[in-house]
Amino acid sequence: MELGIESTDRRRKRNIQVVFMVFMGLLLFFTLFSNTIQSLTLPKVRTEKPTKGNLLFTIEGSGILQPLAEVKLSNTSGLKVEQILVKEGERVKKGQKLIIYESKTAEQELKDEITNLEKQKIDQQNRQDQYIQSALEEDEFKIRNARRDIEKGKLDILAQENKISGLRNRLTTEKQLFSPFDGLISKLNAVEGLASMGEPDVIVSNSSRGYRLDIIMDSVHLSNLEISAGEKIEVEVYMNHGQEARTLNGSIEEISNSESRTDSPSSNETGKTQTIPQKNLRIKVVDPELKGGEQARIKIEKHSLQEGLLLSNEAIHEDREGLFIYKVDEQRGALGNVFVAQKVRIHSSEKNEKETMIQSDILYEEDSIILESNEPLEDGNRVRLQ
Repeated sequence: MELGIESTDRRRKRNIQVVFMVFMGLLLFFTLFSNTIQSLTLPKVRTEKPTKGNLLFTIEGSGILQPLAEVKLSNTSGLKVEQILVKEGERVKKGQKLIIYESKTAEQELKDEITNLEKQKIDQQNRQDQYIQSALEEDEFKIRNARRDIEKGKLDILAQENKISGLRNRLTTEKQLFSPFDGLISKLNAVEGLASMGEPDVIVSNSSRGYRLDIIMDSVHLSNLEISAGEKIEVEVYMNHGQEARTLNGSIEEISNSESRTDSPSSNETGKTQTIPQKNLRIKVVDPELKGGEQARIKIEKHSLQEGLLLSNEAIHEDREGLFIYKVDEQRGALGNVFVAQKVRIHSSEKNEKETMIQSDILYEEDSIILESNEPLEDGNRVRLQ
């Protein structure tokens, strides 16, 4: 009888233990399951670790080679073009004749003025004869009038001679165009049979002075790279209508201020528009085969002088108080570690197109920095790692 009671008690205890273990198992299962379900609803983030080093700055730009020195020549008298003696792209020597203009009208005008001068001289002789006649008659009134007429005639003759001299000079200088130096015909607008239409008849570039390439750069980039006037630089030039690429040695001739540009922030930032100062980088290239108008490009690469922690620009955010990032803070919990987004204020010293060098006393190379999240983040949000 007693043995049966003990056996029943043992079975009851064992059943209670089984039920308790099943209950605890179910409790643990549902707890873990609910945590798993909850974790799946957390923002999913992609992270990276900072790296220590220097920023690599790359400056690239392209443009058209233009002559450093050129002169625009035109005929201002409105004469028609009679003959064009050069072609566009042709090299010319100093003093070489470029264009001949039709001068029949100007030559006829000169002849007419010479005839007028001869008439004035004859009239002057008549005045002198009148003076002699008045002197013989001893008429003081007529003598004074004759003297005044003679002086006036001298002035008229002098003015006419100056006018003829000016016509001769104009005819000599405007009948033909000459090259002022050894150079290249970079533009030819003149048309035979027509007068100038407002544009220069011919543009001559001084090829011996070289060509310029103007590139607009951000001032901060030039400062970070310590680029200055006089520095040597390689220029890639596409010659023969772009069929041949040559690398030529150039030099930075001038760095001047240029119009600032505006940079609009991305939609998830504060909306402030930045004004970025810019500089014009003028590069001089000299080569006897250049004609001007060639496409050219440069590429400069230098490392920053400072060293610091580098982060992708994707990780940098800005609000009213300044720049900040989100760092992943791993916290221990009863059911496992959890990850929390921690907002960290930073200071940026330099940046390039891809990375930003940051300064912060609470960031280290082993920290995980959030690059992007599938949901908007706030300080203290739990997150799940991608």
